[in-house]
Amino acid sequence: MSSTPYKLLFVCLGNICRSPSAENIMRHLIDEAGLGDHVLCDSAGTSGYHVGSAPDRRMAIAARRQGIELVGHSRRFEVADFEAFDRILAMDRSNYRDILALDRSGQYADKVMMMCDFCREHNLKDVPDPYYGGESGFNNVIDLLFDACGGLLDEIRPELDAIA
Repeated sequence: MSSTPYKLLFVCLGNICRSPSAENIMRHLIDEAGLGDHVLCDSAGTSGYHVGSAPDRRMAIAARRQGIELVGHSRRFEVADFEAFDRILAMDRSNYRDILALDRSGQYADKVMMMCDFCREHNLKDVPDPYYGGESGFNNVIDLLFDACGGLLDEIRPELDAIA
């Protein structure tokens, strides 16, 4: 068994809605699968707007309805994250471009992926930012992220089984 966990980083703009939700949903699914000791989940934002803030209250309420407690505090994505994480999952195309812009050499591009590429039921390309919308937007993001995180877990399961 490897002592180094597989590391996933979820990234959105402010790191208070989408990416902390993805981080905590993924952690929940990994724990349910009995793989909690083998995977580390974190989240970050491409902006520094909310550094140190807890997840958005409205997002936390939507997550709690689905049995997920949002924990953590906002931080900004750093160049060092490229080296530290195995996969970096962008919530939308703008986040994706902002992340890749920090990889000046292009050596980490294969680690950066779109979260919605792992959806099994939804066909959206981006996880919509619910920040300026109503309650239904937050609920929809939670549903979308459950779908994407489930697909991501299916995708990485062979790698996790190899280290478990």
